Amino acid sequence: MNDLKVNRRRFLQGSGGLLLGTLLFTSGPIALLAPGQSWALEMSTLSSDLGSKLLLLIRRIYPHDSMEDAVYAFAVKALDTRAATDPSVVPMLNQGFAQLDQLAGKSWASLDESHQVELLEKIQHSDFFSLVRSVSVTSLYSNELAYTHFGYEGASFAKGGYLMRGFNDLKWLPAPPADASPAAMS
Repeated sequence: MNDLKVNRRRFLQGSGGLLLGTLLFTSGPIALLAPGQSWALEMSTLSSDLGSKLLLLIRRIYPHDSMEDAVYAFAVKALDTRAATDPSVVPMLNQGFAQLDQLAGKSWASLDESHQVELLEKIQHSDFFSLVRSVSVTSLYSNELAYTHFGYEGASFAKGGYLMRGFNDLKWLPAPPADASPAAMS
């Protein structure tokens, strides 16, 4: 029985955390793709607490009020993957949040959004901030849920290109005057 406890303890120490969330918007494009309102992200290296802090940090760096946390979770997963291969990542993340907490005089995450952003501006040139920003931007904006959120249909090549699929669908711009284009050649 003692071996079982030691093995279980070792297992729990070696495994990462779990990031949980619920979709806020029960209608909309992302809700249509989701099988349910709750989501979970298993992390192999980062703790649940660190994952939650990162989710909030990434949301402050790349703010989109109506974008679900489930989309931001892709960026947390990318940082978790990076941490699994680079042993310097977790200490850097922990030190970065410790610095934010120190600047805040309490938990950075407990501040209101404007104060959180103000402190992020103070550390924007740090290695911690650069790491989170650079890893997050790619994973945040290059996934199907983000595409759905922004109305991007994805690459057009496999669908025959844009010429017949929205090239001239500029409903948000006024129609140009006829003399704006050269006359058609016959």
